[in-house]
Amino acid sequence: MKTEVLIAGAGPTGLVLACELARRGVVCLVAERDAEPFAGARGKGLQPRTLEVFEDLGVLERVLELGGAYPPIRAEIDGETVFTGHMDEPKEATADVPYPNGWMLPQWRTGLILRERLAELGGSVTPNAELVSFTQDGDGVTAVLRVDGTEREVRAKYLVGADGGRSTVRRALDVAFVGETHEEERALLGDVRAEGLDPAFWHMWPQGGGGENPFPVTLCPLAGTDTFQLVLPSPPGTAAEPTLEVFQEAVDRAAGPGRIKLTELVWSSVFRPNIRMAERFRVGRVFLAGDAAHVHSPAGGQGLNTGVQDAYNLGWKLAAVLRGADGELLDSYEAERLPVAADVLGISSALHQKLRDKAPDAHRRDDPRLRQLTLGYPAGPLSVERRTAPTEPYAGDRAPDAVTGPSRERLFPLIHTGTPMLLAFGPAAARVAQSVAPASSVVIGSPAFADEEGTAHAAYGVTPGENALFIIRPDGYLGLVTDSPDEAETTAYLTRLSPQTQNALKG
Repeated sequence: MKTEVLIAGAGPTGLVLACELARRGVVCLVAERDAEPFAGARGKGLQPRTLEVFEDLGVLERVLELGGAYPPIRAEIDGETVFTGHMDEPKEATADVPYPNGWMLPQWRTGLILRERLAELGGSVTPNAELVSFTQDGDGVTAVLRVDGTEREVRAKYLVGADGGRSTVRRALDVAFVGETHEEERALLGDVRAEGLDPAFWHMWPQGGGGENPFPVTLCPLAGTDTFQLVLPSPPGTAAEPTLEVFQEAVDRAAGPGRIKLTELVWSSVFRPNIRMAERFRVGRVFLAGDAAHVHSPAGGQGLNTGVQDAYNLGWKLAAVLRGADGELLDSYEAERLPVAADVLGISSALHQKLRDKAPDAHRRDDPRLRQLTLGYPAGPLSVERRTAPTEPYAGDRAPDAVTGPSRERLFPLIHTGTPMLLAFGPAAARVAQSVAPASSVVIGSPAFADEEGTAHAAYGVTPGENALFIIRPDGYLGLVTDSPDEAETTAYLTRLSPQTQNALKG
């Protein structure tokens, strides 16, 4: 069996990567070792940058339809409400940030939405397909999959391990997974149905109701469902299993006997905070992404989102190289994503430490970095800053959205095409852009994008009348930024990103 890219793992990371490849016409095989899709709500928080990625992938409408905003927390001690409020106060959308707030969607539903999108693009997931082994050479990877109990050999140009924290791919590469596991912080997770709870609040009992388990008990309504996610940290040394009876006893101690009745345990898991990162994200023709490359404390909701960004970064690069771009483009994946993963790991670890220390503000999630809109690649190998007096946004930063005039037309649909785009301010920049890639250019100030209110100029830090050319990468980050547009440099940079500036995308 042959394929261009073999993806091990069909979680959100693997599925986003598969969609990115499929819409570019790249043949990929998604091998999932489990027979059924993941059924839990574990990674339920989607950050604003992920919502922008999902808009580009064509799934945001379903995500917004089936999810919901985070509810306010209601904390109780001895039956009395001691706090009511949001982890982060809701923000109004702006011209440059259309989705400023986190969004709740159970992980199982995120997976199903992405599977549906992959099917629309002509792809699919192969279930009950376990990666047994692989070898690589200068031309590709030869892998052995055990599919429904039968071993099959697969030949691929590249292999991506998106197979979770216990990654078979990472272990086979012998890449160190540096960090720590907090064995003493064992917690029980469960998706439950319950009676006697107001679904408008995220319920929290900070003292756990006293007794043998003084640790917090939380019940969070899962948006778009009739279930709650129950989290029960266990005291050190205990070995209780996540059963309905164990959960009911804990809730009775926390909220008071008979007040809340758990009627069904839909999914459960035992969780231990695992904070680790792979020393390398690439070995030859094999890449690591998502939890296979980095695992986080759940504090701050960064894990799933960071995996989505990995896939969004890697997908277009794999497609470009498979269609003729220089292979060195793939070197930028580790160079860009490893520092970002390290930074995000530091953020989530600091929040986790606040929870351990029972800091008064441990519940707060108003650090703007959590939204992942400020994450970028300013020091990355694809970021080229050519302005004499650079201002925000810089090369490597996220390309902002904007609106224009009375029509309020958004910029994102024009520049989020999955291919390199040129954003030109001023006549000199417009001439270069339209000469080099007319079908891939957006000219600010033209009849098609008049920018009557100046929101695009403001978002991109350009003074009206000034010349500036921004090349926007396929993943929506700024690549080359210059105030002295040059046809030769622009052409060379576009060729570096893609052998064909305008590749037709599916759907």
